[in-house]
Amino acid sequence: MWFDPKCPWAWIASRWLLEVERVRDVRVRFHVMSLAMLNDGRDDLEEWYREWLRDAWGPVRVAVAAEQKYGTEVLRDLYTALGTRIHLDKAPIGRELYVAALAEVGLSTTLADAADGTEYDEALRAGHRAGLDPVGEDLGTPTIHVPGPDGRRIAFFGPVVTPTPRGEAAGRLWDGVLLTAGTEGFSELKRARVRPVVG
Repeated sequence: MWFDPKCPWAWIASRWLLEVERVRDVRVRFHVMSLAMLNDGRDDLEEWYREWLRDAWGPVRVAVAAEQKYGTEVLRDLYTALGTRIHLDKAPIGRELYVAALAEVGLSTTLADAADGTEYDEALRAGHRAGLDPVGEDLGTPTIHVPGPDGRRIAFFGPVVTPTPRGEAAGRLWDGVLLTAGTEGFSELKRARVRPVVG
């Protein structure tokens, strides 16, 4: 799963996937993408979204810095630490949040320095491209890649769902998403959002 730590839909999808691990033979690997990078330089953004993106660079840069230093596996716990603070605790995004999240999972708190620099942007861009290229540039996060039964990669954006499905409901959604996304030529299934974001 490719995530941006600030995206509420990615957060819910990640919690759903961790539920899926409990009821299906699935192991989730997390990767970083960036909504700020995706939308960088665009003039057609609504003002509220442009404002929302203003502090979105920091969390992805910190996550990529941690991945570069410690390996991809650290993203699982770091994402949980960042996401809990951002989405559940509603903590302000900034250095204090990064330091607390890094310390919680036993990583060097000096990685918080990455939030304000561009040192890791090339690695971020490469990971971002790896996640989005198979699904299309006009999409974002959550993005999920799964090996299909024939060995072909199934890649898709979503699901966008709230609240987080739990237990066997999470498993049934997984089964349905794989069946749908694995259908040759399938590209979209959508309806208007009718519920507020609830993790």
